[in-house]
Amino acid sequence: MTQGPIQLRTPLGEEVLVLRAGDHVELSGIVYTARDEAHLRMQKEGIPFDPKGAVIYHCGPVVKDNRVLAAGPTTSARMNELSGFLLDRGVRGLIGKGGMGSLVREQLRGRGVYFAFTGGCAALASSHMTLKGVFFEDLGMAEAVWVIALDRLPLVVGIDSDGNDIFESVRRHAGEVFEEYYQKKAGPEACDKQIGFFTSREK
Repeated sequence: MTQGPIQLRTPLGEEVLVLRAGDHVELSGIVYTARDEAHLRMQKEGIPFDPKGAVIYHCGPVVKDNRVLAAGPTTSARMNELSGFLLDRGVRGLIGKGGMGSLVREQLRGRGVYFAFTGGCAALASSHMTLKGVFFEDLGMAEAVWVIALDRLPLVVGIDSDGNDIFESVRRHAGEVFEEYYQKKAGPEACDKQIGFFTSREK
C-alpha cells in the first residue's frame, strides 16, 4: 500500500528530525518569503517574526490586490552564506530550488531540513497560498518578507537533519558517469577538465 505525503504544519518542531531526504511532504501553516536583500536586512535590523520553528521560503512572489499570483522558488544557493543566523535563532525549515551548499548542510544537522519545490510551478504554488501580511515592504515586491499561509504545499525533503542531500547525490552520480565516459572516449586529461564542473558546485 502506497503511503501518502507526510503532513506538516508550522511552526515546526522536532518532528522534522525524523524526516529523510527524498520524503514527500505537504506543508501547511505560515511561511515567510526571503531573498538576498531580506536576509541582509534581518541580519542588520533583526528578524521581524518569531523564528522558533519558522520556515523560510526562498521566493520573490508576484503579489496584487492582496493575493499571491505567482510564487516560484528562487535558487537557494544564493543564500548559502546568509542562512546560518536564521537557523541559530530556531528556524526549522528552508524552501527553495536547486539545493544548498555544504555549509548549510552542516548547519541543518540536528535542527532542521531543506525542502525542495520544483521551479517553473509558480502558479501551482500560489494556488496553495493565502497572503497574510508583509515586512520590509520598502525593499520592493520581490525582496520583501511576505507572510503567507500555506494549505498543503507539496514539497520534497532535499536535505535532512542528518546531512543526507539528494542534490549532492545526483551531482556525485553525474560526476561518476561523466568521469567514466570521458576516461573511455577522451582520455584522463579531458576527464579532469570536465569533472571540475561538478566539483565546483560544492561550495
